Amino acid sequence: MIHLVLGGARSGKSRFALEQVLLLSEKTGLPVTFVATATASDPEMAQRIAYHEAERPDYWRLAEVPMDLNLLLAETEYLPEQILLIDCLTLWLNNQLFEYPGQNFKILFSELLDALQACKCDIFLVSNEVGLGIIPLGEASRQFVDQAGWLNQALAARVDKVTFIAAGLPIALKNTSK
Repeated sequence: MIHLVLGGARSGKSRFALEQVLLLSEKTGLPVTFVATATASDPEMAQRIAYHEAERPDYWRLAEVPMDLNLLLAETEYLPEQILLIDCLTLWLNNQLFEYPGQNFKILFSELLDALQACKCDIFLVSNEVGLGIIPLGEASRQFVDQAGWLNQALAARVDKVTFIAAGLPIALKNTSK
């Protein structure tokens, strides 16, 4: 089962995903690996990371993966008895845009989708919905919004569940899981 959780900044999407993972872990007894994509590039981001660290249980495993999600997902193919919480794909995309701005993002997204579907774990993905506001000034900002929108659309088309979070409230957009 793959569950995509979308929402704006400070919408409650990470908290919702964390709660869902806790429920599933309690129900199944499966261990959880939290996959962090953020990097502490400045003091404010370090505070955000610390806030999220304090929210999750100490006994969860942590994988810091700012770039190579496909490699992590390939590794978990051999360890399917766990739950992955990947938070967040928007920061992963930001890292990709910063490090490799000229890469073919359609190929990158396709490879990510294939790796997600090949993985045998239950996976929760957190991603920002950034296209609800005005069109940003600046080419780099517009490219980020465009790529984030295309990534979220591609994910939503192939995952089992999609939940949108607004003001801390979940809105189910898709549920094809059994």
